[in-house]
Amino acid sequence: MTMSYYTLGNSGLRVTQLALGTMTFGTEWGWGAEKETASALVDAYVEAGGNFFDTADAYTGGTSEIWLGEFIAERGLRDKAVISTKFSMNLEQGNPNAGGNGRKNIMRAVEGSLKRLGTDYIDLYILHAWDRLTPPEEVMRTLDDLVRAGKIRHVGLSDVPAWYASRAQSVAEHRGYEPVSALQLEYSLAERNIEHEFVPFGTRYGAGIMVWSPLASGVLSGKYRSDTIVKDGGRLETMRGSTNPGFQKFTDRNWQIVAELETVAAQLGRSMAQVALNWTANRPGIASVIVGATTLDQLKDNLGALNFDIPEDLRARLDAVSRPVTPFPYSFFGPEIQGGLTGGQAVGDKPASYLPDLLMQGAFAGVS
Repeated sequence: MTMSYYTLGNSGLRVTQLALGTMTFGTEWGWGAEKETASALVDAYVEAGGNFFDTADAYTGGTSEIWLGEFIAERGLRDKAVISTKFSMNLEQGNPNAGGNGRKNIMRAVEGSLKRLGTDYIDLYILHAWDRLTPPEEVMRTLDDLVRAGKIRHVGLSDVPAWYASRAQSVAEHRGYEPVSALQLEYSLAERNIEHEFVPFGTRYGAGIMVWSPLASGVLSGKYRSDTIVKDGGRLETMRGSTNPGFQKFTDRNWQIVAELETVAAQLGRSMAQVALNWTANRPGIASVIVGATTLDQLKDNLGALNFDIPEDLRARLDAVSRPVTPFPYSFFGPEIQGGLTGGQAVGDKPASYLPDLLMQGAFAGVS
């Protein structure tokens, strides 16, 4: 397959719909891929047309960044590759300034990532997680300084409250800083809560959503079952005792979603992983979906996720079984209340034909 390129948020950065996640590069966390396998994963991804690589300074203690930098250099891909990495996590016990989102740590972290990646610039630099302390004014000013210094090209936020993202974007707009081009957030059939605020924010204010854990750490691949325990060192099994909310996937609701997903996938003649990825990639506001794998077969299966369409009736079944609870105040924004604001009339934003999608296609006409 050959993937199409799309601009990320309101930036001019062209990325593919599927990004290669490299949190699996290295086995320091008790699961993951050895170096030879990780190299093969990069080859398969590039051969499929992918150009978007996601990592972080904390992934496998730095191994992920080191290997990714080596793989890209060995293949001469630096000008083609879009590298996304993240800061925030603290790997130095006893030193509070070795983590978080303050200027001191950002400046320290970016230099470390540049060195490990073996590059002099990062295409997309992302705040990894909200530290509840650092004001967005300090974060955005520091990131803008790094853009002006040529060390990073674009800015993103991951795992922050929607109000914080909105404040950060407002600060950037008001002060002329580099704006937020990407939001990296968990999203899948098993986790749809970003639909309440982040999707509207991203689509209105120019931040494309990069999805992490689109397979809910493997639950949506069919690897895990409610009545069995996986013994092969899978991520969720390894992290079963973890307090990290990102790994709390064994719930009754998720088993219901898995059962419906399995039925839909069988009707389509596709793997459960492909159907789950396809559903996620084609949701509103989603710019790119991060796929990670520990084996070549897993990745090759994932890379086939965009080669088909899910019929509307089957998509509706997946929508229904995975629909999130609508808590207050979002429960007031539906038609039950909105009709009282419109006088019972149908009122829309713009006609569907107002801003048609732009997709440029054509044969390469370069000079040979």
